[in-house]
Amino acid sequence: MKFPFFASFIVFCIWLSFEIRKHRRIQEKASDSFWEKEAAANNTRRKPLDDLNYIHIPFDSLPMDVLKEDPGVAQCHETLYTLSKDPIVNLTGISNTDLKLKYGAPNIDLLSCYDQRYTTLARTLQTWANILYENGFVSEACTVLEFAVETHTDVSSSYKLLSSIYRQNGQIDKIRSLIPIASQLNSVLSGHIVASLEEAIKQ
Repeated sequence: MKFPFFASFIVFCIWLSFEIRKHRRIQEKASDSFWEKEAAANNTRRKPLDDLNYIHIPFDSLPMDVLKEDPGVAQCHETLYTLSKDPIVNLTGISNTDLKLKYGAPNIDLLSCYDQRYTTLARTLQTWANILYENGFVSEACTVLEFAVETHTDVSSSYKLLSSIYRQNGQIDKIRSLIPIASQLNSVLSGHIVASLEEAIKQ
């Protein structure tokens, strides 16, 4: 009885050793590929930024006059006006390496600034919408959130609140319309947002 067990143990050890070596080779290959790509990215010359999807804040169509004396809303307005003075681009999910390859290494700091402004924009819109909603300005909150979705925000709270507003208004089809948008987000949160929207439809 001992021999079959011993033989099985030997086979297992051989298999385990093979799997460890295979995994190590895969990791080494991935690492080599990454550093080759990074080296190429660092040597990429500056390229035009004309094809970036610049975001413009539509102040004329946003509820700028609602609760404008509220300190929280006033702070959101101030942030939005400040952001509007410089380029804003949503680069969520795009690595620095890929950005350098496409637009050139010299542009990476500038692109990072564009993306940081977008992150601030997305968070500010969510904060603003929350304040409006909590004070009973549901339609106005909806307008702010719909603009946030147009910019392809991946702030899950924005989709959750917007779907809640749609549900209150009996607009289930509008919740459904958010799913294709959420599913195409270049974000690790895409699946989570889609799942929350699907759950909102079932409620």
